[in-house]
Amino acid sequence: MVLIVDSGATKSDWIALDDKGNQLFLTQTLGLSPEVLTREVIEDRLANNFELSKNKEKVSHLYFYGAGCGTDRMKKFLRDIFSDFFPNAKAEVKEDTYAAIFATVKIGHQGIVCILGTGSNCSYYDGHQLFQKVTSLGYIPMDDGSGNYFGRKLIRDYYFHKMPQDLGIKFAKQYDLEADVIKENLYKQPNPNTYLATFARFLIENKDHPYSKGVIDKGFQQFINNYVMQFELATKVPINFVGSISHYLKEELINVLKRNDLIVGVIRQRPIEGLVEFHRDNM
Repeated sequence: MVLIVDSGATKSDWIALDDKGNQLFLTQTLGLSPEVLTREVIEDRLANNFELSKNKEKVSHLYFYGAGCGTDRMKKFLRDIFSDFFPNAKAEVKEDTYAAIFATVKIGHQGIVCILGTGSNCSYYDGHQLFQKVTSLGYIPMDDGSGNYFGRKLIRDYYFHKMPQDLGIKFAKQYDLEADVIKENLYKQPNPNTYLATFARFLIENKDHPYSKGVIDKGFQQFINNYVMQFELATKVPINFVGSISHYLKEELINVLKRNDLIVGVIRQRPIEGLVEFHRDNM
């Protein structure tokens, strides 16, 4: 049995294939980002999934693509956990950028591949190799244009009284904005980046409000300036995206790309389908 996993900060999609590439089961766990979760939390999330627990000894290969897996230390951290949980499996751990690449760009073709979900990232793929110019420092100083970026922006604007009154009233009705609640989730609970990203739903639901349009446009422009334009071929190759923010704000994203004379490539909500196709072709 082969397990293919696309793990974001919020959730992880798991697909099991037999040795002929036929799908055996599809399941989900919460996100397994090693940068923000302890070993115990990750182990609990694996153990609490019925399909994974039932089939853990049948797994021969595990291909894990995850947020927060950009360093050797984080890759080893997860491999050690997987080796214990899936005792017969050979585990490969790659950062989620590779999932985005394999899901949007054909081998041998060039492209820039971006992640815009709970977090954000951007890489150049020359058809065979991945190139990144900026090392991510995580969700606090980086992640422009992401769900947690927009969530942080909304909370700040609400507390600094920069959000229009009509929208602020709706915002306060939809979320518990008590300071103690926000600080509890940001500083004492796991996955503060995921918590921040939950507020981005409000922005999506109210995307036609003039305030929201401005926040979205500025966030996407900042992402393009800091992430996409770092590559010399930015205006010459397609710009591809995966992630919920790029999916639900697709029209707004395309408008910003075209304004910057960029080529719109593939935009997918989740890369898991493309990952399965890639691994089937290479089994």
